Amino acid sequence: MKILLLDIETSPNVAHVWGIWQQNVGLSQLLESSYTMCYSAKWLGDKQIYFDSVHQSETKSMLEGIHGLLEDADAVCHYNGTKFDMPTLNKEFLIHKMSPPPPMKQIDLLRVVKSQFRFPSNKLDYVAQRLKLGKKKDHEGHTLWIKCMANDKKAWETMKDYNIQDVLLLEKLYNRLLPWIKTPLNQALFKDRMACPTCGGNTLVCSGRRVTTVGTYQRYRCNSCGSWAQDTKSLMPNVKIKHIA
Repeated sequence: MKILLLDIETSPNVAHVWGIWQQNVGLSQLLESSYTMCYSAKWLGDKQIYFDSVHQSETKSMLEGIHGLLEDADAVCHYNGTKFDMPTLNKEFLIHKMSPPPPMKQIDLLRVVKSQFRFPSNKLDYVAQRLKLGKKKDHEGHTLWIKCMANDKKAWETMKDYNIQDVLLLEKLYNRLLPWIKTPLNQALFKDRMACPTCGGNTLVCSGRRVTTVGTYQRYRCNSCGSWAQDTKSLMPNVKIKHIA
């Protein structure tokens, strides 16, 4: 199963404004809209890291690169990518008259963090450091994006390192959160033996039963990733009770 870890960086919108607090910017004030500056990606478990930017390639060539990776993916993993990365890329594909990427499962780790835990902050940098997985690369802040938009070579070197570090953190966080992901990919479908649907490992052990309104199912715990699974066939179908008015 091919899971693509993905992170993009975009430019800020550029506009004429009358102030700096609670501004309502009209379209006539917009000078330049945001665009994808670069992306970093890697396949889960592989060492090779892909990076491209508008600094080193033509815009459409860069987009074709990430589009090709998405076409090969069974799933894409990101952080807030459901609301940001993927819609942003789809906008770019549309503008450059490219076809939409194929349908695929999206694993948004920000949604996992928000739904399963209560951290003081849900930012990737905070969560990664709290779990002792590492940290985002330090940089000068907003000025870095401005310098990159001006094709500053040194700034682009920093941006590349920053973008790649985000993907490396993403992979570590995915591996740590794996047993907490509510709807992971069913890795067992890709095995010719009984396997953990979450990680594909073969260390499932029987651990109790799960009772629902339609039946009782054998429950398993994976000793590799710590996730839970259950049989699809009921051990003991629940008895249907006829209600008499």
